Amino acid sequence: MIINARFLSSASHISNSVPAYGFEAVFLGRSNVGKSSLINALCKQKNLAKSSSTPGKTRLINFFEVCAKQEEIKQNFIFIDLPGFGYAKVSKSLREEWDKSLDEFLKLRISIKLFLHLIDARHTELELDKQIDEYLQSLLKPEQQIIKVFTKSDKLNKAEMARLKNKYPNSILISNLKKEGLDALEKLIISNLWTFS
Repeated sequence: MIINARFLSSASHISNSVPAYGFEAVFLGRSNVGKSSLINALCKQKNLAKSSSTPGKTRLINFFEVCAKQEEIKQNFIFIDLPGFGYAKVSKSLREEWDKSLDEFLKLRISIKLFLHLIDARHTELELDKQIDEYLQSLLKPEQQIIKVFTKSDKLNKAEMARLKNKYPNSILISNLKKEGLDALEKLIISNLWTFS
């Protein structure tokens, strides 16, 4: 289980990022999908990652050192909160600069083992999410894994949740509001951590 976490640093590019750890999990998805809120929920801290109701507020790559414990053994690893895709009201040139920096970061940061692709459970077929998925598949290395995490699942009824789980059997449905799915995701992350330890 995750027992502690702290903010380390923010970076605009791989060149000014914190040194690579042995195991890192990246949270990515479109703006306002709940990345920061999910990091806070998993780490059991309200204000660890700064969440905002303003889409596109996160403009830097944010690093968090996380400590997990399993059978009395402690292990540190990194959560990485990426800027949201889409939404942000910025100039085209700045958007292109962001995209270039993120592309370099995701391709060159070899310590990334997990890509947690967050998708709003109410809007599962958006073109932007399809593009993110195709992009991740294109850069995936053998030791890396993509996990689809559907957020805000409390907005669905039972039939809608069943259909979503049936279509994406390896995904995890999350509700920060109802604290559902968090334990399953935490266990999955930590089992991957111990695999690479």
